[in-house]
Amino acid sequence: MPTGTLLFAVPALLLYLFVLLVPSIRGTIYAFTDWNGLDASFDFIGIKNFLTVLDSPSNVHAIQITVTIAIVVTVLQNVIGLLLALGVNSRIKSRNVLRVLLFAPAVITPVVAAYLFQYMFAPNGPINGALSAAGLGGLQQNWLGDPDLALVSILILMLWRGSGYSMVIFLAGLQGIPDEVLEAASIDGAGPIRRFWSVVRPLLAPALTINVMLTLLHGLMVFGEVWIMTAGGPGTATDTLSTSIYKNAFIFGDYSVGITQALILFILVAAISIFQYRSLLKQEKKN
Repeated sequence: MPTGTLLFAVPALLLYLFVLLVPSIRGTIYAFTDWNGLDASFDFIGIKNFLTVLDSPSNVHAIQITVTIAIVVTVLQNVIGLLLALGVNSRIKSRNVLRVLLFAPAVITPVVAAYLFQYMFAPNGPINGALSAAGLGGLQQNWLGDPDLALVSILILMLWRGSGYSMVIFLAGLQGIPDEVLEAASIDGAGPIRRFWSVVRPLLAPALTINVMLTLLHGLMVFGEVWIMTAGGPGTATDTLSTSIYKNAFIFGDYSVGITQALILFILVAAISIFQYRSLLKQEKKN
């Protein structure tokens, strides 16, 4: 690369260095210290912070909730997105309108969507109001105040927002499948299910890889939806690693533990993502 051209990249590289790399490296170092976030001095304490995090039931619970959300969202969002894509890829007259309507939630920001669902799931909100109007008052719930229902409410929001996005990616994959291939399979006597499993599914492998990776990362790093709807509550019922990091670092002032949790989250995301990507890539090559 010519020297003159390389000089144009220097400002961006410096910005990347001081905004991302330097804080990341310093944060990794602080995870092995007792730094309180205020004083300039600190002492190295080895892996004590990691032991503190892993010995704390609330922190372990946050990891479990994070993994649960990631798994549920990854599976259900991709299944729903694929079903929607198959539906709007048909020749029904309203397919273009349906595509717009189903994709619309994906363009709503997480903050706005979370406030909307917080209002809908309120004790006197539209959902309980509709149940009462339909004579089903016995089904009314304290959706965000019940530990068993709060997480379900968050998952409903995430699936509502994300399914349309997954649908678009699957739809792009479906539209890339030549009609001749499907017609040939049909002539050979393959029914709809057989055509999907033997022809469509293997050709959708790249779209599935992208969707699984995106949904998995979002599920592992989810913060806005959980924080706005429940703030990790009731109690710690819906605490994720991200909300727990925020609480420890900025509410409780326990910066070293918060940084340690952030490092654990980074390792968790990196390890699962690498494993998932390699598995899907291997499956893609087999197809």
